Amino acid sequence: MNPKPTQIWPDLLYLVRHGESAGNVAREAALRAGEAMIDIDVRDVDVPLSELGQRQAIALGRWFGALPPERRPTVLLTSPYLRARHTAGLIVKTAGMSADSYSLIVDERFREKEFGILDRLTAVGIREHYPDQAEFRRLLGKFFHRPPGGESWCDVILRLRSATEMMSREYCGERVLIVSHAVVVLCMRYILEHMTEAELLAVDKKADIANCSVTSYQYDESLSSRGGMRLELYNFVAPLEEAGEIVTSEPDATVGAR
Repeated sequence: MNPKPTQIWPDLLYLVRHGESAGNVAREAALRAGEAMIDIDVRDVDVPLSELGQRQAIALGRWFGALPPERRPTVLLTSPYLRARHTAGLIVKTAGMSADSYSLIVDERFREKEFGILDRLTAVGIREHYPDQAEFRRLLGKFFHRPPGGESWCDVILRLRSATEMMSREYCGERVLIVSHAVVVLCMRYILEHMTEAELLAVDKKADIANCSVTSYQYDESLSSRGGMRLELYNFVAPLEEAGEIVTSEPDATVGAR
């Protein structure tokens, strides 16, 4: 790792959504039943991985372990949410990454989008309990709508800009793996690729971010006078498919109105 004098970015950046969680499973069950509330009895931060989610993380760990040494992560940043930390731990263990080969940092800026009063409500529940919020969201769109006590996508982007500046300052020339959440992956694309609202929503509309999918960037000095990050992979699920694991992409339990 010998960054050029003008380089302000990591050499490689991997963005990974956590494995399937118990919240994903509970949300899918609530939607199938047409329920207003999602049945889960712990804080969102404490929602664990499902058994399938653990297998997905192990499959992804094997993929990271098979990478050549010059492409393996040297810095691991994770959301403080249990499902993300558990995914990160299984990746590291399965990949055979020795403790002295990487730094592990839990960073609250990579946490899930906060949903405030809409927490644990399905779209049906939001229309029933908070029809005014359903109408506000229709008018404003998901990018700008901030539910009371929660965040808009713009709010998530604001905290991620701070984290991105930290990465350019502290992890220049490193290989960084971030284990986080679907909205965070999308918002990081918005920041790194200088997207517009319309461009980001078009990406989101094409497909949900799959559990344990990989989105990756490589430093490219030709992108500007100080270089930039070039997208390599997006929503990449081949490691799961090759391991014979089911690919899932359900939003988390709290995201009836993601």
